[in-house]
Amino acid sequence: MGMFFLVNYLQKDLSFKIIEYHWFHLVSPQGIFKPKILDLPLSITTAPKGPYDDSFNQEGFLAYKYRGINPEHQDNVGLRKALNKYVPLIYFHGIVPGKYLAVWPVYIIADDPSNLTFTVAVDDCEAIYKEPSQVREGAYARRAYITTTVRARLHQRGFRERVLVAYRSQCAFCRLKHLELLDAAHIIPDIESESMPTVDNGIALCKLHHAAFDSFILGINPDYTIEVREDVLEEKEWPNASAWFKRFT
Repeated sequence: MGMFFLVNYLQKDLSFKIIEYHWFHLVSPQGIFKPKILDLPLSITTAPKGPYDDSFNQEGFLAYKYRGINPEHQDNVGLRKALNKYVPLIYFHGIVPGKYLAVWPVYIIADDPSNLTFTVAVDDCEAIYKEPSQVREGAYARRAYITTTVRARLHQRGFRERVLVAYRSQCAFCRLKHLELLDAAHIIPDIESESMPTVDNGIALCKLHHAAFDSFILGINPDYTIEVREDVLEEKEWPNASAWFKRFT
C-alpha cells in the first residue's frame, strides 16, 4: 500500500499506456489530477509545503481540502463523482520537497462542502476486485484500521527524510554516508508521550550507533559531547570494542 517515488520520476518518467497510442502520467503539479483521456480523477497529492492544510481527522481518516473555495470547481466535482461511483484513487503524500510516498487504493468516503473538505480512506488492495456492495461490508472499521497504519508509516518516513536532510545524510557519530545503513533515531524515545516526530527530536545515526544509542551504550550530553557507558570502556573481554568506543570520549 506504499511506494516511494521522486516527483520528477512521477511527472516525467512513470506513465501508463491504457489503450494504443495513449499514455498518461500518474501525477501533475496540481493536487487533484485527471488525465484528459479519463472521465474521473486518477490521483490526489499533498505537497510537503503546499498551499492546502491537508491533515488526518480525529477518526484517523485524511481530511483532503478542496481545490480553491468553489465546491463546483471541476476538480472538486471530479472527486465528488469518484465518491458516488466508488472509484479508487492513488494518493501521493509529500515527505520532503521532491519525494512522495504513493498509497493505493484510497477512496473518497465523505464530502463536506461547508468546510471545503473531502474525507479520504485507505483500503485493502483486494477491495478493488469486489462489487461495491461487498466493499461496503465492514468498510468503516477496516478502512479506519488501514488508514491509521498508513498514517503511522507516512509520519515515520517523513521523520526519517527530514532528519537525514538536516544531518546531510550522514551518521552524526561516525559520518557514514550510506543511506541504506542510516536511521533517524528519536532523542526522546517514541514510546514516551512527550516524544515528537520533529527534526529537533531526531538524530541521524548508522544502524550500529542507533542500536548503541537505544541500548544506552552511547549518549549525548547537553553540550553535544558523546558519552560512552563506563562499563563498556572498562571491558576486558573485548578490548578492540572497548578501544573503538573510547574514540568518542
